[in-house]
Amino acid sequence: MARILLGVPFDGHSSCQRGAAQAPAAIRAALHSASTNGWNEDVVEAVARLDDAGDLSFVSGEDPATTIETGAAALLGRGSLPILLGGDHSITWPILRAVRRHCGRDRLTILHIDAHPDLYDSFEGNRSSHACPFARIMEEGLANHLVQCGIRTLNAHQAEQARRFGVEIIQMRAGIEALTTAARRLEGAVYLSVDLDALDPAFAPGTSHPEPGGLSTRELIGIVQAIPRGRLVGADVVELNPVNDLRDLTARVSAKLVKEIVGRME
Repeated sequence: MARILLGVPFDGHSSCQRGAAQAPAAIRAALHSASTNGWNEDVVEAVARLDDAGDLSFVSGEDPATTIETGAAALLGRGSLPILLGGDHSITWPILRAVRRHCGRDRLTILHIDAHPDLYDSFEGNRSSHACPFARIMEEGLANHLVQCGIRTLNAHQAEQARRFGVEIIQMRAGIEALTTAARRLEGAVYLSVDLDALDPAFAPGTSHPEPGGLSTRELIGIVQAIPRGRLVGADVVELNPVNDLRDLTARVSAKLVKEIVGRME
């Protein structure tokens, strides 16, 4: 199957700070930088195996969620494996609508790697906020199971939401072996959603919500590489904010993750 990049330059549901809409261009620049090459750690020329569908265009007055869902559905309908470059984390909800429809009745699990569970029923009066996508996804039955790794900001409301939806949360304090094991035992179709603030700010300065105590880059790569090969039906990498980045370091981490995700799609 073809592996296709699609940029989703949308940060209209960000809280605190905008800037994630600039991320797709920054990640592409890092993917094609002369300072590195296009190979991943499986010794696969990952970038050469990626097609690029460009970026979605958002038109004033049109529902951005519909634009995102339609764009993801078009790639899936071609039998492709999409890797979507956010954008803020609100984009995952409409993407999963398209993925669920594509998978039909097959069991679908989401592996969500993040500092935050993003399970708020509503955040700052916005039920479409980037703090809410997994509440919407589970309400609509878009996945059979949600596994969240690296969480370290759980509060009482979101803990109750996790119980309500049967979410499996492996908090960061459980340690890297527990997180890697969770990825290794995934079965059936898997959708991967990586929020870059899963990383400790020391490794990823270019985010809008840096949260200390997170993963190292090596640990995050290890979790992705633990996903059984051939399970992924799609993935997104979200919440890079180039406004806050230093020497494009977080963009380069994002590009590295894209190459390793390609390796799991073999």
